[in-house]
Amino acid sequence: MLRIMLGFWVLTAISSAALAANNESAVQEFTLKNGLKLLVKEDHRAPVVVTQIWYKVGASYEHNGITGVSHVLEHMMFKGTKKHGPGEFSKIIAENGGRENAFTGRDYTAYFQQLEKSRLPVSFELEADRMRNLSLPPDHFKKELAVVIEERQMRTEDKPRALVYEKFNAAAWVSSPYHQPIIGWMNDLQNLRVEDLKPWYARWYAPNNATLVVAGDVKADEVLKLAQKYFADIPPSELQPLKPRIEAPQKGPRRITVRVPAKLPYLLMGYKVPVLKTAKDDWEPYALEVLAGILSGGNSARFPKELVRKQQIAVSADVGYNPYARQAEIFLLDATPAAGHSVEEVEQAILAQLQRLKDRPVTAQELARIKAQVVASKVYERDSLFYQAMQLGTLETVGLGWQRMDEYADRVRAITAEQVQQVAKKYLQEDSMTVAVLEPQPLDSAVAASSDSH
Repeated sequence: MLRIMLGFWVLTAISSAALAANNESAVQEFTLKNGLKLLVKEDHRAPVVVTQIWYKVGASYEHNGITGVSHVLEHMMFKGTKKHGPGEFSKIIAENGGRENAFTGRDYTAYFQQLEKSRLPVSFELEADRMRNLSLPPDHFKKELAVVIEERQMRTEDKPRALVYEKFNAAAWVSSPYHQPIIGWMNDLQNLRVEDLKPWYARWYAPNNATLVVAGDVKADEVLKLAQKYFADIPPSELQPLKPRIEAPQKGPRRITVRVPAKLPYLLMGYKVPVLKTAKDDWEPYALEVLAGILSGGNSARFPKELVRKQQIAVSADVGYNPYARQAEIFLLDATPAAGHSVEEVEQAILAQLQRLKDRPVTAQELARIKAQVVASKVYERDSLFYQAMQLGTLETVGLGWQRMDEYADRVRAITAEQVQQVAKKYLQEDSMTVAVLEPQPLDSAVAASSDSH
C-alpha cells in the first residue's frame, strides 16, 4: 500500500486531477470480424508503446492431471513457429530496442512488449504468428518442462512461506478451481506431455478468446489498421462455456499445520469474500478494499501500529485482497510472531483487531486517511503505461469490462464507516475462516545459509 502522509482533501484533489488528465484520451474499443477485441489507450507523453495480448485461460481453467499446463504453454510460446525459430521472438524484440515477457495467472495468460512507437508492427507480426502457428517441438518441450519443474522446486518446495500459501489455498478451496496452484502440482508436471499442450493451445489461443491492449504514443485508427492487417485473417476457435465450479459454502473453520525446515514461524489466515464479479451488492468489494487499508495500509494502519509497535507481538502483519478475479476470493491476513511470542498469541491479537472493527465504526479521520491512500495508490499506478494496459487487460479478461477502471476512485470515496463495519461483520466469520501455521523444523547446516522463510 502506498504510504502517503498528506491530508485527505489534498490527495483527493491530486487524484481527481490525475484521473482527469488520464481521461483526456479515452480508451477506444474495437472488435475484429474474428472476435479479437482491441483496446487502445492513447498517451502521448513519450514516444513509446506497450502492447499486451491477454488470453482468457489460466490455472483456474485447468483440471486435475494437467495442472500447470497454462504456465508451461506460456514458456513454449517463445520456442518458435514455422516462420520464426526457437528464441527468435525474443531476439527480434531485443534487436528493435524493446523488452518482452509473459505471465500466467489464475484467470489469464498475457504476453507483453515495450517498444519505441514505430516498432509496433514488429510486435503485432510476431504475436499474430504465434497465436495459431506454434511449433511445440518435443525436444524443446522437454527442456522447458524441466525448467518449470526446477522453478517449482526453487520457488515453492524450497520456500516455506510459498509452500504454506499453496497448502492454505488447497485447504481453503475444495470445489473452486482456485484450489490448484498456478505453476501446477509437481506430480502433474512430472507426467505432463507435449500432447497435453496441443489441444489446450488449439482451444484457447484464438482471436475470439483474446484481448489486445495497446497503450502509448499511438493513434487509435492507425492501431486498428495494423491489427486488421496482422490479426483479422486468423480463424477463431469454437469456445464452449466453462463449467461454473462454484465453491460450496464452508461450514466451519479449517486449520492446517505445515512442518518444514525454516527459520521463523508464520501465520496465514483468511476468509472467503466476494469480488466485483461475484458480489450481489456491488459496494462490498470497495468496502473490503478500505477495510484492508485500515488494517495494513501504511505505518499508521492498525496492524503495524498496534501489533508491531505498541504490543510488539509481531515483527510483521499484513492484509491482502484482490477484487479483480473471476471467482470469489480470500481476504488474506498474515503475520510473523516477534521473538518470545507464539503464533497462537498473534492469531488472537489479529482476531481482537477484527472484533474491534465489528464492534464500532472507524473514525471519520481514519476513514479519510485510508481512502486517500487506497485511491492514491491506484492513481499513481496510472503514471505507468504498463499498468494502464494491465488494468485494462485484467478487467476485460476476468469479465468485468475495462470501463470499470474509471469508477474505482469514486466508489472507494463513497464507502462509509458503517459499510466497512458491515462487511467485517458479514464476512470475517469463524465458519468461513482457514488458518495455516508454519511450524519451523531444524535447518540443516548445509542449507541454513540459503533457506529462508521469505
